[in-house]
Amino acid sequence: MDTRQGFIDLFWKGVLLVEHKSRGKSLNKAESQAFEYYLGLPEKEKPNYVLLSDFATFRLYDLRRKQEHSFSIEQLPEHIHLFDFMSGLQYYSDVAAETALNIQAAELLGSLHDALAASGYGGHELEIFLVRILFCLFAEDTGIFQHHQFIHYLLNFTAEDGSDTEMHLSKLFQVLDTAFTKRSKNLTKELNDFPYVNGHLFRERLDMPSFDAVMRDVLLDCAHFDWSGISPAIFGSLFQSIMDKDARRNLGAHYTSETHILRLIKPLFLDALWAEFHAIKQGGNRDKRKKLAAFQQRLTALQFLDPACGCGNFLIITYRELRRLELAVLQAQHGDKLDTTHIGLDITVEPTIKLEHFHGIEIEEWPARIAEVAMWLTQHQMNREFARQFGREPDLLPLKTAAHIVNDNSLHLDWNSVAPRASLAHIIGNPPFRGSKMQSDVQKLELATLFGKVQNAKQLDYVACWFKKSADFIQNTRVSVAFVSTNSITQGEQVAPLWQPLLNMGIHIHFAHRTFAWDSEARGKAAVHVVIVGFADYDTDGKRIFDYPNIKDEPIEISANNINPYLIDAPDVVLDSRNQPIGSISPMWFGNMPLDGGGLLLSPIEKAELLVKEPKAERWLKPCLGADEFLNGKERWCLWLVGIAPNELRAMPEVLKRIDQVKKFRLASVAASTRIHAERPAEFRDTRLPETYILVPSVSSERREYVPMGFFDSNTISTNLNLMIPDASLYEFGVLESTMHMAWMRTVCGRLKSDYRYSAKLVYNNFPWPDADDKHRQKVEVAAQAVLDARKKYPASTLADMYDPRSMPPDLRKAHKALDKAVEQAYRKEKFADDMERLGYLFGRYRELVAG
Repeated sequence: MDTRQGFIDLFWKGVLLVEHKSRGKSLNKAESQAFEYYLGLPEKEKPNYVLLSDFATFRLYDLRRKQEHSFSIEQLPEHIHLFDFMSGLQYYSDVAAETALNIQAAELLGSLHDALAASGYGGHELEIFLVRILFCLFAEDTGIFQHHQFIHYLLNFTAEDGSDTEMHLSKLFQVLDTAFTKRSKNLTKELNDFPYVNGHLFRERLDMPSFDAVMRDVLLDCAHFDWSGISPAIFGSLFQSIMDKDARRNLGAHYTSETHILRLIKPLFLDALWAEFHAIKQGGNRDKRKKLAAFQQRLTALQFLDPACGCGNFLIITYRELRRLELAVLQAQHGDKLDTTHIGLDITVEPTIKLEHFHGIEIEEWPARIAEVAMWLTQHQMNREFARQFGREPDLLPLKTAAHIVNDNSLHLDWNSVAPRASLAHIIGNPPFRGSKMQSDVQKLELATLFGKVQNAKQLDYVACWFKKSADFIQNTRVSVAFVSTNSITQGEQVAPLWQPLLNMGIHIHFAHRTFAWDSEARGKAAVHVVIVGFADYDTDGKRIFDYPNIKDEPIEISANNINPYLIDAPDVVLDSRNQPIGSISPMWFGNMPLDGGGLLLSPIEKAELLVKEPKAERWLKPCLGADEFLNGKERWCLWLVGIAPNELRAMPEVLKRIDQVKKFRLASVAASTRIHAERPAEFRDTRLPETYILVPSVSSERREYVPMGFFDSNTISTNLNLMIPDASLYEFGVLESTMHMAWMRTVCGRLKSDYRYSAKLVYNNFPWPDADDKHRQKVEVAAQAVLDARKKYPASTLADMYDPRSMPPDLRKAHKALDKAVEQAYRKEKFADDMERLGYLFGRYRELVAG
């Protein structure tokens, strides 16, 4: 039996146990004592909360949710809501447990949306209603309203069956839009205590939804959630996700995370502003305060435009970061707290960054209104940060100003009417990507209108429209632009139609983030790779490239003299499709397209079955390789009937059946070019078959350091899923399999999803070969043969096995490294440091070869 005795400083049965220590004493002893008392209590009296204090520091344990909160006495006002249990306010459920906060928020709002929609409430009214509800939820958790003012109103005034919830919410919305001087004197105190919001958020009179008990409970669940922790960067995406169950499960799929936004705005302007601020701080005391005041005025004057703003993520983070910089400026001027002890001192410190200097264009009304509300809420968050430093929070309500968000089609609108060119500093954003094959007729027309007669403009992604319109808009100005985009606009066939017109206009790229993996702070990340490109109509020093050796890691910053459209420190070169190689080397052919409807291609089983019925067909069967068969060692066969005598063909009725199948397939095509080939149904559409050739797969995994290539002869048929270099030598194989060529290929080629898509006209025909003498050619050939020999040591392994970075044999890797060295020495004596240096050299050599 435990005979120890002690006294609990404060005990509230079933609710709270408190243990105090003298100021400055360790709370660890208090913790041990408190939980000894706790364990000795009867089960029915054990509290849900334990509070420790030394009168300077508090430590509160929420035992139900297994949460611990520590804060100083100065921070008590910000944490007072943690003691709501003392007033009897309890959580309805455990949905407020802190796990994946933004996902929980989306699911809660989504449940409310679904309940409202299921009741027949929808459209414009539903959207506006949800915006208002979220404002109220956020307001009571962040000090705009009194803490839990909204939920207390719902709990105390609405019936449990939900029958009068509609009436009370309608009345609340009306009160929030009514100034105190104009409110009815007969209002209840609880309603009249709500602040006047203004800002037209509650102005429109809505047809309200009719609630039942379940809908009311869902609304209360939302109100019990702590909305103060929602990041401004997730705010818009959260709203968009609640409107669609699939989007809710994939929250963030097309949402630019805060990390990505900072990757854009920091090199665009924020890094330079912070550097200037630190330079002023570290300078001499002379005129420092005057310089800081002038610097703050410059910050205040900055204006921004997001011409495809969605729910305003870029504007939100930009506003927040400018307010934080301004706060640092004010601290440097005045210190953390204003000294008002001197008689007659009257100093008023105010934040001056203006919401109305943040402009957005959004085609959908719903996100446009969300962006406007989100900016107000972000303003309030920053006012609270200001208050923590200067002891006074600027008044938010009634709302006096707003971000300037225009609900219109950005590509049809004159941007100067939204954000005057003369006062604008920066254009930012993440315009819609949408590939050329996914565009609507209207979008295709918009693209054609902007690019006019630019050749191959139809191949451009929709995002290119914003690049072109921005370039037109900033002509002869100091306005700079930065957009997030799919990396397709810096690769393959899209580079020329987009960037050549921009370069001709005098556009210069100032900074760039090369390809990195799109992700977000939410689950359900989209499988897409992006770039960030910052540009202007003027040149600048200090260009910056952010390279991602591993596209999922943090970037390495590289200083650049020039950034070309491939996001390389190299001359402004744009590669056009070229029909012949630059150098005196073998041409590259496309493989042979069967165009057969399955009549000429056979699996191993089909081959065996055919030979049982038609043994004479054996001499006309050849191995057939597409990229998949070549890389993964799969067996496939084809009937290669080029040159067969008519009598031989007629003597094989089973083969004739297959030929009839081919003819029928081709005649049924809607394409006239395919129907023409029905006249020769015994042959592939293409019949290229050199004596020997190098096979190059047209698509290969991005994970491979080297795209595997191989030698074949006329006994093996290559399909159109490969490319062929006829009669090629070991030297050509060696150069193509080198790091020099791989770096070029990865930069210049297009992509199929994230895989490399090798192109004869763009990659091979534009590749700048070395001007190698016989000695260097021989070294390359020897090293190339060593690579082939290393492969032969693993006959049971496929090329996919051997070139997987995780399973590549050491001797094969060693052979490739020796080949890399031999090829690089054919270009120059000095060693290349990395791929960026290799690419800079290759682009320079390309320009010399083309000029020559």
